[in-house]
Amino acid sequence: MRTDAAGLGRGGALAFVLPALTLIGVFLVFPALWTIYLGLTDYRLTGLAAAHPRIVGTENYTSALSDERFRTSLWLTLQYVGGSAIAGQAVLGFAIAWTVRGLRPAVRRAVEGLVLLSWILPGSVVAFLWIALLDRDGGTLNALLGTPGTAWLLDHPMLSIIVFNIWRGTAFSMMLYSAALENVPPSHLETARLAGASVLGRLRDVVLPRIKGHVLTNVLLISLWTFNDFTPFLLTAGGPEGRSEILPVYVYNVAVGGGRLGVGAAISFLILLINLVFALVYLRLLRSRRREATGAVPAARGT
Repeated sequence: MRTDAAGLGRGGALAFVLPALTLIGVFLVFPALWTIYLGLTDYRLTGLAAAHPRIVGTENYTSALSDERFRTSLWLTLQYVGGSAIAGQAVLGFAIAWTVRGLRPAVRRAVEGLVLLSWILPGSVVAFLWIALLDRDGGTLNALLGTPGTAWLLDHPMLSIIVFNIWRGTAFSMMLYSAALENVPPSHLETARLAGASVLGRLRDVVLPRIKGHVLTNVLLISLWTFNDFTPFLLTAGGPEGRSEILPVYVYNVAVGGGRLGVGAAISFLILLINLVFALVYLRLLRSRRREATGAVPAARGT
């Protein structure tokens, strides 16, 4: 009887999990395996290789790694991630969350709503707005700065897409940090303030130890999203002369623009490996933090 009940329980659990596993298999596992297979072939959009692709082994990977354009694109992507995600969204998101926590509820909701608006708008709409903002002749930015004729997307393409991504993606960091700051007891902050601690001292000694896990999670997520972000293509298409061709745009230009789907798939798999490195570093940092936390509890109890 118990065996039948256990079997029924496992069957019921499998019935609940099966739809999710099916979706994961169809939309994640199969495309990943198909990408790996394409990366081992000379598959193209047109020509004989489109009808009868042949296995070329690791030739696509070696050619990509030896390509100066790929290395340049990787370096531009690291600049894009470091400038817009880590130094931009993470810092600005925390600054906004820290600033609005002391405001009146109505003002706080208004500020958060304005920041969220940039995040929830469709990418094509946001890109069109920024093209109008940065336009050389009738752009709003040139009118405000008094610099008519400045072609921001042509003269400063990387700076333009970095600022664009900071403006658009800061909302997620703001929301995550706002939730994390709710876990910081106001009494601890008040005690530190009465003890003469500066704002930076309170952030370092009271706030950061309590939200360190949230910081790691936020940095991982926004780094992965930014690393795989294709939206800058709508602004610069990787130009001019490849000066803003980050890896997702580079893959598109190679696979679709150049018709070399096999090479594009190989580069996509390399991007996947880089993402895994990001994730492994995050897990290692999170594991070390948990060891520190579990080691601190017995010490506190012993005292």
